[in-house]
Amino acid sequence: MTTIDRRGLVAGAALATLFATSARAEDMPMSPMEWTDAHGLIKDLPKDADPTKDDVKKFPRCRYCGMMRAKFSATRHLIQYEDDAVDATCSLHCAAIGLALNMDKGPKAIWAGDAGADGEVKPLVLVDKAFYVVDPSKPGTMTRVSNAAYADEAKAKAAAAVETSAKAGAEVIGFDAALRKAYLVMADDTIMLRKRRGEMRKKMKM
Repeated sequence: MTTIDRRGLVAGAALATLFATSARAEDMPMSPMEWTDAHGLIKDLPKDADPTKDDVKKFPRCRYCGMMRAKFSATRHLIQYEDDAVDATCSLHCAAIGLALNMDKGPKAIWAGDAGADGEVKPLVLVDKAFYVVDPSKPGTMTRVSNAAYADEAKAKAAAAVETSAKAGAEVIGFDAALRKAYLVMADDTIMLRKRRGEMRKKMKM
């Protein structure tokens, strides 16, 4: 075999290997994380390095239910992920949905409206420093069980101590515990909301 023949064989083998490798790479399925990054429901979250500034103007509606966040500023939540993606919601209920959908993103910070503050639009407080009042005696935003965050522990305890709230078993807890409770009542809340929204849609068509 001549030198030219050998070179041709080597070149042909290299090309065959290259094509085979490319074909294998194309045949390799995307990982679940890669697929959700490219096609998932949350792939288009806006990016903002300073999301708390004018948050109700920049993110006027809850991503999951469409509610106006300024109207529900006392229960609104704001999640900033490690890549500065922002998920703005009207409530802990919808924030819980967002956190479940964004399982591949690590939260950098989460804020909630301070229900005990003055003003039409409540200031935001980091949930790690907030005191949540979970009150079964009254409905909350997108939920049958009220949950509201307070920056002031004394105000939170006072809200939980109101006669009807105390009788219903209202309690002051941290964010993690409040989030767990939000997930626990999610099924009942979803059934209630689906029925309510169905009725609203029927009225709109009349």
